[in-house]
Amino acid sequence: MLIAWRYRERDTIIQRLDPRARIIFMLAMLFSIIQFWDLRIMLLFLGVAALQFGLARLTWRETRRAWILISFIILFMTTLTFLTGRGGVATAYHEEHLIRRLGPLSLPIVGWQLHLDITAEKTIFALSQLTRMYAITTMAITIPYTVDPSLYGVTFRGLGLPDKFAYAMDLAFRFVPTLGRDFSITLDAQRARGYEVEKLSGGIVAQIRRLAPLLVPVTINAIVSAEDIIDAMDLRAFGVGPRTWVRKLTYRRADKVLIAASALVFAGSTVLAFMGFGRLWVPEALLRLATG
Repeated sequence: MLIAWRYRERDTIIQRLDPRARIIFMLAMLFSIIQFWDLRIMLLFLGVAALQFGLARLTWRETRRAWILISFIILFMTTLTFLTGRGGVATAYHEEHLIRRLGPLSLPIVGWQLHLDITAEKTIFALSQLTRMYAITTMAITIPYTVDPSLYGVTFRGLGLPDKFAYAMDLAFRFVPTLGRDFSITLDAQRARGYEVEKLSGGIVAQIRRLAPLLVPVTINAIVSAEDIIDAMDLRAFGVGPRTWVRKLTYRRADKVLIAASALVFAGSTVLAFMGFGRLWVPEALLRLATG
């Protein structure tokens, strides 16, 4: 059985908005954010995202697992960018001002000598990347927790997507929590049989091999569930003609205002980006520190 994210009716200003208007707002903010590298602008967008998250009245207990996973990915990518300098050179900046050089660091296996150059541009670029990804994540994470799961399909259909794509997006929103539920059930079942995942040892290949009692059943169950959904849709002649939806969405004044504001923000951001605003900003104090 497919399940959805932990949705709870809260009667907040966010949930009273049409989900189509909210998705348009999220996409407008997303395409506006990616046009800038200025940390000050990123902080402004992060503030808007945090305001939306606060108005949604979501709790840490509800979103804890999502935040832990997302934070791990964001921090890993940001640290990798800071250590390697990839992505910023020739994209956001063309010259660097060295603050400090660390090393040489010797890798024990291959014997390579590595140097870590801490520059003003690399540091600010990493902070801008961190703020940008958190702003996008905070903007998007409220959607699955505050949109009624029964409205997924009709929402995307109302945005102009064909029935097949709208239903595919509905299934995609349910895939992650369903997969997590199946993994948890499989883990409990294997533990009841004496399988102890905490005592995995050996190299990476050996550990992956010992995870087979978890990965194989979950993967097979996902494939079988997909086949069941396909058969059920075929039996109901899905895709033969236009689909009707039980729920109906209607734009209200607040939704139209939000859509208009989203369009203005995106248009203004695009114009500013074409005019050269929003490029990587390095504080003067950091440049003075680099130049001594």
